[in-house]
Amino acid sequence: MTLKPSPRALARSLAIGSLCLGAAMLSGPSAAGTRATPTASTTSTANPSSAQRQPFTAERSWQIQRLGAPAVSPDGQRVLAPVTRYAMAEDRGETDLWQWGGDGQGQRRFTTSPSNETSPTISPDGRQVAFIAQREGDKAPQLYVMPLDGGEAVRLTQLATGVQSPRWFPDGQRLAFVSRIYKDLPLAAQGKRLDEVRASKMTAKVYEGVSVTAWDQYLDEREFHVFAVPLAGGEPQALTLPTGLSLPRNAVQGTDSHFAISPDGLELAFVADADPAGQNTNLDVFTVKIGQKEARNVTEGNVAHDTSPSYSPDGRHLSFVQQRVPRFYADKGRLMVLDRLTQAVRELYPEWDRSAGNPVWAADSQRLYSSIDDAGVQRVYELPLRGKPRALTGQESVHSLALSRSGALFGLRETFIEPPTLVKIDPTTGHTTKLSTVNDELLAGTDFGTYESVTYTGAKGHPIQMWVNYPPGFDKSRRHPFFMLIHGGPHNGITNGMSFRWNAQVFGSWGYVTAWPNFHGSSGFGQAFTDSINPNWADLPYEDVIKAADWFAGQPWIDPQRMVAGGGSYGGYLTTLILGRKHPFKALLAHAAVYNLYSQYAADFSAEKPRFGGFWEKDNDQMLRHTSPHLFAANFKTPTLVVHGQTDLRVPVNHGLELYHTLLNQGVPSRLVYYTNENHWVLHPQNSVFWYQQVRQWFEQHNPASRPSRP
Repeated sequence: MTLKPSPRALARSLAIGSLCLGAAMLSGPSAAGTRATPTASTTSTANPSSAQRQPFTAERSWQIQRLGAPAVSPDGQRVLAPVTRYAMAEDRGETDLWQWGGDGQGQRRFTTSPSNETSPTISPDGRQVAFIAQREGDKAPQLYVMPLDGGEAVRLTQLATGVQSPRWFPDGQRLAFVSRIYKDLPLAAQGKRLDEVRASKMTAKVYEGVSVTAWDQYLDEREFHVFAVPLAGGEPQALTLPTGLSLPRNAVQGTDSHFAISPDGLELAFVADADPAGQNTNLDVFTVKIGQKEARNVTEGNVAHDTSPSYSPDGRHLSFVQQRVPRFYADKGRLMVLDRLTQAVRELYPEWDRSAGNPVWAADSQRLYSSIDDAGVQRVYELPLRGKPRALTGQESVHSLALSRSGALFGLRETFIEPPTLVKIDPTTGHTTKLSTVNDELLAGTDFGTYESVTYTGAKGHPIQMWVNYPPGFDKSRRHPFFMLIHGGPHNGITNGMSFRWNAQVFGSWGYVTAWPNFHGSSGFGQAFTDSINPNWADLPYEDVIKAADWFAGQPWIDPQRMVAGGGSYGGYLTTLILGRKHPFKALLAHAAVYNLYSQYAADFSAEKPRFGGFWEKDNDQMLRHTSPHLFAANFKTPTLVVHGQTDLRVPVNHGLELYHTLLNQGVPSRLVYYTNENHWVLHPQNSVFWYQQVRQWFEQHNPASRPSRP
């Protein structure tokens, strides 16, 4: 299925529960895997357990303050980042901007308004910060500016359609932003149209030749457009609207990487869809002179997506990320560079078997930096215009990079036992220096388990990497229950980072050893490994999961009679597939699971033409008959917990209802947890805690004696 990215605050959890089952479900070994036998190597450990430390419960996970992507001043001496704190009783979060010195000194809260402040960006002269907030009297999020030394925030916009993705012009006198508008109306008339739509008793929506939904929203005729507003205030200037093009229509989860401004402030690069109807989506990079109408397609010859435009500081180059296979979200992302003087385009490192992320340019314009999904870790790479890519960071994931004009590099570091933490990165050695301490006290009082990377032999005899988390006080002389975690995608590898939804350390606090196998199809292990499951997304991942279970069953510290499994999205699909096949698990958890591949045509991406053809075509129908879980319902016997959200439009709720009703009619022990206000993910604090409670109850009911036992 076609992946639509989430905001960075959720991005790491894409692998955990974002189904991207391609519109036609349904063709190497790991490029980075060199260990051929099941051997283990410890990558990191938590502090030793003590009686004074508290278990890492679901409730405790919501006490962690969550950092967002940082912004850095031009001289590298100040860093801002949004920090979100959650109040369980109010069932909501509150986001403030925090500030640090470039050396980590002077950590303090920068904004204290009860509204949420997000998306900070610091002016080119280093004196002001712009951000997005919805303060008292605002009907939608607006653009604000305030002095970096402190003072009152000034609102620059008052748009009924709201504002997102702010960006400074190089002269510091204007700011660009994105707003979702009705293209036939001036900005001043947008509010009236929105009010009329909300007040109308006629609720029908009409779609013809276009996609209907995106993630958890029903689309309408509004489009995402880039505007510019003077720092002194005034009417915003439309930048993309005059071109007749818009940013991707389905970009409901964020537009930060969809446009860039040239260093001279005279040109805009932006991403638009050559087929806005959505049947043959092909995102291209366009450029337009500010204030003009004629846009130039700089990637017209490519039939697949081109995204993430970025200008070099000297203005000579425009970089972007290019895919070559149409309608395949997990195709290799190639780092391309356009020479704006000669108009020559070249691919950097065509032989490199990794996908570029959202690269940032170094101040010398001779290299870029990017966080790369690399063999189970998000590593920072240096990407020179001449030479070869060089990994800077090691086994800890580092992402959300911010680079100052002075060359200071910052990002967020995380592991299974460290939430996103602001760090400074040495661009020569890759050494990371911790700056933020907002979670230190909580983490120091938490009893985490340990984790390690293990490689075992999977399908086709290929090495498969997996992350294994152990419960606190793990004792190899005792036998522990085991929880197999099945990631989503399927083309999204699990990396070393802290998930706030399917958290292995929370499961560890119940006594479980857990594993996230990066089965065939996972990203970060080379394109051949990613492609190895196309178009059959069932057999190789299933075999990899079963072989992982066999590996654990053979360990003296695992009780093979107390093994459970579960997953969300594609992981839910694979769980329901396992439900109808031979497996060793005593209970299952199927969250947002695709149950019926035929009815998955109701999904948000299904207006797009199927990559491998439709189910009505003979070969594809045969494939679906082999891989659709609902056709194996006669084999269902394992107690299964089914979870689904009403607003999930990636895997519509009918799948959860069909699965639950099938289990009910088959007499299989089953329970449905249905959320009226959740989408593909469970994002509300109280709902999340309830989710963990239900999972624990289900496993304890059908997989008793969940604490360690003597062999």
